[in-house]
Amino acid sequence: MTSENLPSLADLMNRDCYCLSVNRDRLQQELDCAPAFRPLFRQLLDTHPHLFADVTVFVTAAQQARMQGLITAIETVIAHPSWADAVLAAAPDSARRHSNALGMFMGYDFHLGDSGPKLIEINTNAGGAWLNLILRKAQQACCEVMNPLTPSPDSHAALQDALVDMFAEEWQRERGETPLRTIAIVDTAPESQYLYPEFLLARCLLESRGYRVVIADPAELRHTAGGLWLGETAIDLVYNRLTDFDLREPASAALRAVWLADDVVLSPNPRHHALFAHKANLVRLGDADWLENIGITAADIAQLADGIPATRLVTPDNADALWQARRELFFKPVAGYGGKAAYRGDKLTKRVWEEILAGGYVAQARIPPSERMILRDGKPEALKFDLRCYTYGGRIQLMAARLYQGQTTNFRTPGGGFAPVFVIP
Repeated sequence: MTSENLPSLADLMNRDCYCLSVNRDRLQQELDCAPAFRPLFRQLLDTHPHLFADVTVFVTAAQQARMQGLITAIETVIAHPSWADAVLAAAPDSARRHSNALGMFMGYDFHLGDSGPKLIEINTNAGGAWLNLILRKAQQACCEVMNPLTPSPDSHAALQDALVDMFAEEWQRERGETPLRTIAIVDTAPESQYLYPEFLLARCLLESRGYRVVIADPAELRHTAGGLWLGETAIDLVYNRLTDFDLREPASAALRAVWLADDVVLSPNPRHHALFAHKANLVRLGDADWLENIGITAADIAQLADGIPATRLVTPDNADALWQARRELFFKPVAGYGGKAAYRGDKLTKRVWEEILAGGYVAQARIPPSERMILRDGKPEALKFDLRCYTYGGRIQLMAARLYQGQTTNFRTPGGGFAPVFVIP
């Protein structure tokens, strides 16, 4: 075995460290930061038993640097005028409206492959950041090795400030020095969403900075008098958690109208999704000839090729070849999210294959997820994990892992859920 193939300290700790790093009592105390919602939060760990894992996931500083380098290269390409020209040509009109906003809570999801981190997908309204902020605060150093890795109170405060400050920056990019007063967190039937407690946490932390915050279903909103309203409340900025990315559904009519009229600041918005998160973008990011022709540097092209698994559109012309190679592929809908209607090629049936051929799908080289060992009922058990980098303006703000069993992340695995990520120098 060469030195390049030796397991890192992070690999060894993910395999051999069974320490429980989450202090559940402290986690409950941190959740009590919102007195108005205390009854719900005191039930959260019972109603969402697999939301938080008890262990930490470890990565090396080199892995973190490679992920940041790839994110920087991707954002360099997306900022190029030729990217918008190519990507937005076939996008709906809601995505072609210009926006100065950068897009809050961008999520870059990775698997830590044997040859380094590999980007699986990009999400423009990635959930979980507020919950992971609280989870980080509830960590305890379970041994001496963990002491220098456990985040300090100052780092917690800085991260919380960074998340809240994004709202002010997005607002200023669109409205200058006009005061930001009211924020709406918008999702379909928000109280029925699995991550509804996160909306309440966001509301609590934003209100602590003086903003008025409401949580609403898009159908409750109305566009009138040059603005967006919820009842008698005028909305300045919408924190968009909808999976109706293009705002084409009837329930999103008011939000679509107010967005197209530039009567509200919307982040993330349809333009962000079209530029970053449409799965077909991964195909173009892997087209070295096209990237070279628009002036992307050889170094950035090499970084993209190294960090993004080969991705192709599924078409009638390549369908037979992709079916033959399916065991090494993962199939995703181009406008999908959250692992919905995504399939491992080695699990495909002919019926599902016909569905894939009938709709817009990409085929991506399958990168097995890394594993984190846990103790369950006193016995070692391996859980898969992916790693999410929450970014703003191309800079990683927070990393979190999702531990699970099965084909995709699901928050139904005993011992699984969100886990904090510690970086080993």
